[in-house]
Amino acid sequence: MLEDLVIKDFALIDSVSLEFARGFTVLSGETGAGKSILIGALSFLLGGKADAHLIRSGAHEATVSATFFIGEAPDEFKSGARQHVHAAETGGEEDVLSVHEWLDMHGIEADDGRILLRRTLRDSGKSSAWIGSTSVARADLASFSSFLIDIHGQHEHQSLMKVAQHRKFLDAHAGIVDEVNKFTMQFAALVEKRKLLEQLNSSSEERRRKIEMYTFAVQEIGDAKLKADEDELLADEEARLSSYEKLYADIEAVTASLSDGENAVVPLLKQIRRDSLHALDMDKTLEQLDERVESAFYELSDIADEFAAYKSKLVFDPKRLEEVQERLSLIYNLKKKYASSPSAPISEVLAYADEARQNLERLGAGGTDKTQLEREVAELEKLVYVAAKMISDKRKAAGERMSKEVEAVLATLGMKNTKFSVRVAEKPGTSAIQKCGPYGMDDIEFLISANPGSPLLPLAHIASGGELSRVMLALKTIFAASDSVPTLIFDEIDTGIGGEVAVSVGSHLRNLAKSRQIFCITHLASIAVYADNQIKIEKSVADGKTSSRCAHVVGDNRVREIARMLSGDESSESLEHARSMLLKFGGV
Repeated sequence: MLEDLVIKDFALIDSVSLEFARGFTVLSGETGAGKSILIGALSFLLGGKADAHLIRSGAHEATVSATFFIGEAPDEFKSGARQHVHAAETGGEEDVLSVHEWLDMHGIEADDGRILLRRTLRDSGKSSAWIGSTSVARADLASFSSFLIDIHGQHEHQSLMKVAQHRKFLDAHAGIVDEVNKFTMQFAALVEKRKLLEQLNSSSEERRRKIEMYTFAVQEIGDAKLKADEDELLADEEARLSSYEKLYADIEAVTASLSDGENAVVPLLKQIRRDSLHALDMDKTLEQLDERVESAFYELSDIADEFAAYKSKLVFDPKRLEEVQERLSLIYNLKKKYASSPSAPISEVLAYADEARQNLERLGAGGTDKTQLEREVAELEKLVYVAAKMISDKRKAAGERMSKEVEAVLATLGMKNTKFSVRVAEKPGTSAIQKCGPYGMDDIEFLISANPGSPLLPLAHIASGGELSRVMLALKTIFAASDSVPTLIFDEIDTGIGGEVAVSVGSHLRNLAKSRQIFCITHLASIAVYADNQIKIEKSVADGKTSSRCAHVVGDNRVREIARMLSGDESSESLEHARSMLLKFGGV
């Protein structure tokens, strides 16, 4: 759950620090006070797009941070314990992870069951983001935050608007998540065996050609007996051998300057050393300078000796140069054939050899039993189809139940003529097995008709933010037992409603808050009185600058805020009405 939020220099907010509790929290305030800015700052923190105009006037950087309590990782959780299906085999659909699995996969640790999210936006337009102390990309921030918060309204964090999520919600509501996961593993095994069988079923000539090609590659690379970084060491040696004359001339010049020449440094230092010792006998304050002269003398003498030794061993070896160049030529040709480029590392050539050996095994060189594999594929195809059909039947039954449940909730939220449907359509294909994918044989999408006589359309076609928020509220009410996102924010949920409908919305939010942390922006007192906590957003002007500030309202201050929401004033009648509503609906 969201524990605290700190905003600095974001839009009209100069500095805000809020702490949050569990349950149902209402955000209220006059129109234009900055309620949407608060949600905008949170959306920015959760990975939303942003540009420099969101930075408060006069500032150079906006910062938003928040602490989320995610609890300790369960004892049975182990890194990599779940078997994930490769994206290529799942049609690109992202596998489901838990918040702790996500952190573990990215090498990030929570602190005492809490994680800090922070994001900054500079006036250059560049932004930076952190999860804990780890810098992350905006896409990673958005991916991780999807486990923490759903924002419903005219904002981006709307998981139920993503058609790919509908299958997951329906499966959770139907109680078949484990069954679908088992099916996915079966389907992945089938895909792998099909690939192997396809290779074995290729034409005998093509198969023979591939076996010869991979056999030759394995033999050629093996005969070369390559060593890691060998090419770099050989290149250094070639440079040394091919530049012998220049290298010898340079070393000879160095040794002459140090010890062998007419004005060599070492003999000169030896004379300086004698003069220094003589001076030291007369003035002991020169001791440290004498020690430095002595140190320089011995250091340069040692250097001169080493250069002389190097010079004595420096021999031109044309035979070795030829061997090195031949070896480098061999490595160059192997890289041209088996690596991405002649300048690639030797490891690419060795990796190709490993891949070639694996391909030889797949092509039957390792004795794969084609007949047995055909039997296994046929058996798996039957199992996969039967399992997919059973899953599809359960989805259709659950979809019908869910449609009625959602319509019933929507009727109490001022949308009694709304029709909701879960479309479970069979995937296209010319055969039974082709109709299956990694999650079954169904394409699933939620459809809605908000007005009598209108056709059922995808959720994304709902134009009204208020309608959209109420549909999300109805779905979240239905999914409360299976949805794992701990914090929900509803924006513009009160658009176009009032009276008994608003009371019903407030009641639904209070019930949903028994198992979730709920935030709601509202102008309606009949919703606000149901809240466990209330935050008021106000706008003020000081020194010619407009600012928005936020604060919890409790006790008499909350009564006054409810009165303002009721009638726009704080008359005795309004205050009494506000107090009675808070007492009646449990807001105080």
